[in-house]
Amino acid sequence: MDRRIKGNIVTIIESMAKQSPPHHFEFSDPFWVLITTILSHRTKDSVTDKAARKLYERYHDCKGLSKAKYDDVLGIIDKVGFKREKAKRVIDAAEIICTKYSGKVPESIDELMSIRGIGRKTANVILSDALGIPAIAVDTHVQRICRRIGIAKNDNPFDTEKALMGIVPKNMWIGLNPMMVEFGKNICRPVGPKCHICSVREFCRYGQKRLNETAKK
Repeated sequence: MDRRIKGNIVTIIESMAKQSPPHHFEFSDPFWVLITTILSHRTKDSVTDKAARKLYERYHDCKGLSKAKYDDVLGIIDKVGFKREKAKRVIDAAEIICTKYSGKVPESIDELMSIRGIGRKTANVILSDALGIPAIAVDTHVQRICRRIGIAKNDNPFDTEKALMGIVPKNMWIGLNPMMVEFGKNICRPVGPKCHICSVREFCRYGQKRLNETAKK
């Protein structure tokens, strides 16, 4: 990794934050954040939030959702990707939270990942954004930004998470993922990135290369 990135990581994060609008969270309650993240895989945020909100309005808490009928949940989350699998998973997750954890979302990554449908990224989102426990979730936006800047050496999210944990001060871990998600949606887009207005382009090898290529045309 470029030494300039390590030495300027705080500046890089603060600069990205200035170009990132506030991230919308449908819920602050840890249980409903957990349910929302299970629903979110390969589904647009607007669709995920609407489905999760309908589940909340119908079942209210983990006890209610744990007793829900599969077909009823399936109908409520009809627009969500992989709806049949996710309908079962949210009911199962609710039952586990109620019976094994007395209605309280566990605060360790291993316990969270033991729940079917929750991977490492999802667990880190719950820890950081719902429970206030420092963690860094690496999704497609974070992975893309880190690869372009030069923080990530490959496309392995776990390696990227370790790289970020090694250079980002711990007091900046909470909120890092949602901020970078918004930066990825608005500036460092997968297609048509706005390198010409990017506030961190001086540190970004991808952005510098792209701008140089444009200047030569």
